[in-house]
Amino acid sequence: MNIIFMGTPDFAVGTLEALVKDGHNVVLAVTQPDKPVGRHQEMTPPAVKVWAEEHGILVYQPDTVKDPHVISELREVNADIFVVAAFGQILPKELLEVPRYGCINVHASLLPKYRGAAPIQWAILNGDEKTGVTIMQMGEGLDDGDIIMQEEVVIAPDDTGGTLFDKLSTVGGNLCCMALHAIENGVAEHHPQDESQSSYVGMIKKEMGNIDFKKSADEISRYVRGLRPWPGTFTKFGAATMKIWEAKRDPFLENMLGEKLIGNIFANQTAPGTIVHVDKDHLVVQTGEGFLSIKEVQIEGKKRMAVNDFLNGYSVEIGEHLG
Repeated sequence: MNIIFMGTPDFAVGTLEALVKDGHNVVLAVTQPDKPVGRHQEMTPPAVKVWAEEHGILVYQPDTVKDPHVISELREVNADIFVVAAFGQILPKELLEVPRYGCINVHASLLPKYRGAAPIQWAILNGDEKTGVTIMQMGEGLDDGDIIMQEEVVIAPDDTGGTLFDKLSTVGGNLCCMALHAIENGVAEHHPQDESQSSYVGMIKKEMGNIDFKKSADEISRYVRGLRPWPGTFTKFGAATMKIWEAKRDPFLENMLGEKLIGNIFANQTAPGTIVHVDKDHLVVQTGEGFLSIKEVQIEGKKRMAVNDFLNGYSVEIGEHLG
């Protein structure tokens, strides 16, 4: 089939690459405009643009696909179907009606759960045991179209936002190709979503990475994993910002500390964020519920390092406070 592909970040590249490898004719890649990135605000192209240009695919970067002129130009391409994956703009009805097979979307959740933005990160933040990918027929609403195909993915205990992102990108590409073959052969099944089970998640914002030690150790560890690599989780160590790359609730260490500190007035009155245990390999912090063992850190302006390397270079005392 002749396909107009619409996507922007790395996640979308997995689907675009799968379409090309499967022999589909991607006649145009529509993506967001280049944006300033980093401290020096250098204009940076989206991942989809980079991949498409490297593989000889024409790229189109309109400011908005709601512009009548843009809709007219896309209509002239005469594509059979639009494939959308993490594009970042809502398609208007006039555009949805352009291709003869309509528009399908590769969404990184098991719809109707987690409609909206950032479903990958929120699955980890909320402690879900599984997530997945949905191929849906796009309608005018937000991720509420008929489900064509779904595939579940188990969330591993050590999955981060980045690793789960990669897993779902691969699954999404393969599943999209399966759905396209079913559509082309007239055997695709469409199932309406159960509105009573729907939920929505919002964008991930940088300030979400500021660790609130009043939360439980389990919840903080999920945020450390779910917000990795971006925006990352961070706190204050003295006057410096400390980024925490890995931290977890360690049951063995927690039991050991519980026995050591039980009945200790200091322990019972310790404020969340207080360092309660330090040795050459461990940096343990009191949380609102349980102890958090910090495994890997990065002080602003320095390289990320394992906690034992950090403790070799910095003086850390029991009773000091993070945050």
